[in-house]
Amino acid sequence: MKRFRRAPAPQPSAESTRADLERAQILIEESREIVMVLDEARRLLTSSRRARESLDGLVEGAVIPDELLHIGGRTPHEIPYELDGRRETLVYLSAPGDLAAYQELRAGFTAAVSHELRTPLARLMALLESAQLPGADRADLITRARDEVERIGELIDDVLFLSELESGRAVVALGSIRALPVIERVVAETGDRARATGLELKVVCTASFELPLRARMLQVVVENLVENAIRYAGTDTTCTVTCVEGDGALRLIVSDDGDGVPEDELPRLFERFYRADQARTTIGTGLGLAIVKHVVVAAAGTVEATPTPGGGLTVSCTFPTRL
Repeated sequence: MKRFRRAPAPQPSAESTRADLERAQILIEESREIVMVLDEARRLLTSSRRARESLDGLVEGAVIPDELLHIGGRTPHEIPYELDGRRETLVYLSAPGDLAAYQELRAGFTAAVSHELRTPLARLMALLESAQLPGADRADLITRARDEVERIGELIDDVLFLSELESGRAVVALGSIRALPVIERVVAETGDRARATGLELKVVCTASFELPLRARMLQVVVENLVENAIRYAGTDTTCTVTCVEGDGALRLIVSDDGDGVPEDELPRLFERFYRADQARTTIGTGLGLAIVKHVVVAAAGTVEATPTPGGGLTVSCTFPTRL
């Protein structure tokens, strides 16, 4: 029997090794968790920015006492490993109750999704039952049933996309892109629906304006904000998408002069499934603004909803200027 010998794996170059080291350092430094790397003697080799901000007295090369790892009731999760014959430990610190809070949040989210699905499913069943009645307008009922199926599909798509964002599988920021082509594409695609509801869309943005988002993520943000205006601004209104740079920040602002939202409800607009106008609970999935917030925050930005002067709603997405 002829034997084949596996070719030796190619050895990494000095450049690729250096890139791997730099990449690993960035991953630790920019982690949103409290992360530390300790050597065999429990001395600190490196740590994340979050760790240095949360724990006083972190000094590279100094021994990390066990009491520091448990301060404030935190629970350390240690992962030992060997690297070039050296034993090191990767340490994650979680706040007390983090797991319980996550499980409670997950349970609440599951219940909310179930509730949101139940309504269109009930309407779909009623339409199908009506189609079986003598003299029923089956063509109209089938059209309405198809609308309900599409609404269910939109909800499932939004839930899956939000899950990707929260798990980190969907990359949000990857360099900077010119915002105007993406905004103009969204306005062109939503123009017919906007005109049908009596909403005029406007864009105020220079060709050189850039935002620290992937094109797909910027499209998601603009689409959801414009769709929100289409659904709720009302007739004979205007929605303006504005790009502004100044004071060390980049701002994407979507404002309308429509019906607006009561001021006491503004802080809740970015909650999942929350709708300020409860009379319109059958419109949309209730996840659009929650998705906007997740995308913006993942790109190191902030999002805020405020009343438009003179009436209406303004949503401002603010990103730091990259030097």
